[in-house]
Amino acid sequence: MAYHAYAAVWAVRIRQTQWYRKDMSFVLGIDLGTQALKALVYDPDAREVRALTAAPLELNQRDDGTAEQQADWWVNALQEAISQIDPKLRSGVMAIGVSGQQHGFVPLNVAGKVLAPVKLWCDTSTSVETESILDRLGGAAACIDLSGNPILPGYAASKVLWFKNAHSDLYKEMDCVLLPHDYLNFYLTGERCMEMGDASGTGFLDVRTRVWSDEVLHTIDPDRDLKESLPKPRIENEPIGTLLPDVAQLLDLPPAIPVSIGGGDNMMGAIGTGNVRPGRLTMSLGTSGTLYAYSDQPVIDPKGEIAAFCSSTGGWLPLLCTMNCTVSSELMRSLLNVGLDQFESKIANAQLGADGILTLPFFNGERTPNLPRGKGCVIGLDARNSTPENLLRSSVEGASMALKFGIDRLAELGVSAEVIVLTGGGSKSATWRQIISSLCNSPVFVLAQEEGAAFGAALQALEILSSESLESLVDLHVRQLEDSRCDPEPDAVSAYSDAYQNYLEAVETITPLYASGRSIRAVAIHERMKN
Repeated sequence: MAYHAYAAVWAVRIRQTQWYRKDMSFVLGIDLGTQALKALVYDPDAREVRALTAAPLELNQRDDGTAEQQADWWVNALQEAISQIDPKLRSGVMAIGVSGQQHGFVPLNVAGKVLAPVKLWCDTSTSVETESILDRLGGAAACIDLSGNPILPGYAASKVLWFKNAHSDLYKEMDCVLLPHDYLNFYLTGERCMEMGDASGTGFLDVRTRVWSDEVLHTIDPDRDLKESLPKPRIENEPIGTLLPDVAQLLDLPPAIPVSIGGGDNMMGAIGTGNVRPGRLTMSLGTSGTLYAYSDQPVIDPKGEIAAFCSSTGGWLPLLCTMNCTVSSELMRSLLNVGLDQFESKIANAQLGADGILTLPFFNGERTPNLPRGKGCVIGLDARNSTPENLLRSSVEGASMALKFGIDRLAELGVSAEVIVLTGGGSKSATWRQIISSLCNSPVFVLAQEEGAAFGAALQALEILSSESLESLVDLHVRQLEDSRCDPEPDAVSAYSDAYQNYLEAVETITPLYASGRSIRAVAIHERMKN
């Protein structure tokens, strides 16, 4: 059934339910992040966010690179976040959309029980499995030829192999593999499904043909057809089902309202920042850093530095991800005991280039460059420049330069943009915005709606109720925040060009220290010394 036909059917059903009131028609966007789950209620008639709530999430991290959460933590956080919404707003929700952190591995048995803690996108403990898959496929280049992407630590592919090796009995019970946003959709509707954008981040989807790669799946498990455990990825934004009666009662939401297909947080963030056609680049300054642009054809990077993902709007979303963005600034702020209220003034008062201090912000390991066992490095300290202001500014500039690399690489692949839209917590800093503008030599601005992923999920939910195209809805509802635009400052552009070259040289210098074999030996020595 075509999307407009679905929209008509659901519009009739909604207006037939007793809870519908014309003056209270909202959509609910849910964003399952790493640190918190957020719920956003959007009023499309008033073009206004009526509520934004959040519930924190724990994160189980260990020295071996493990980063895990329990799936029931997500459900509890969902219940907590929605309970904070005014009941009058809840009663007017017409449809739901779900965004979720990418790459997490959620194995279910036939009864729908989650079989293990969920390994997340930032889990680097499966580096050995990653290298094993790549070796069997013939290396990263061969993997890119097969599916469009290399297998990276953090992708679901290596997690499946890890689960097979570490928990063979539970692996035999595995009936279905879902991603984090898929699991919330499953909780809400009982439907097991995947969406093309989020599925393209697993490592075993051929992004050019949009089908599961038999070769990659066979490499993970030659004795089992893993496709039988994978839902067929969907492209069209059609309702995947309706809110289950018991879940509706528990969340105090109207029964039988439709749930849209949802997507990965980057894909939903693209919708929420208006990145649904060529010409705009979205840069997210969050816990991780991401950079992406819409393309109407696959963008395959033979070096594997740009992820060749699909979008959630029928196109593609070439993307760069760094694992350390506000991680860098928050760690430095905590180390120096600088409050958030002081952060802006201190980085604004520091000199451009932090007076020679350069931070390589690989505190959690890193995906770009591919250093899963990397460590943060602060270079250039001396008795004169070692001030809190310079250290804080350097942490911001280093995280920004890691993303600048992605802009240059995208341009080499033929993807350019006229403007950068900033989102995420770092975008609230006027100084950080100006740094990005001059460093990247591009105008930047932020949007009136701060929560790009949750807002994108809400707009996707709105699409299944509307006769308008998603592009038209984006044009109508995505608005620039007044007075947020920054333009490049010519002197700063020149100075940052030199500083960026220093950054690239420093990355090249430290890379051999954290290459897989060397760092694995270093970790082993460290463990022996502790014992």
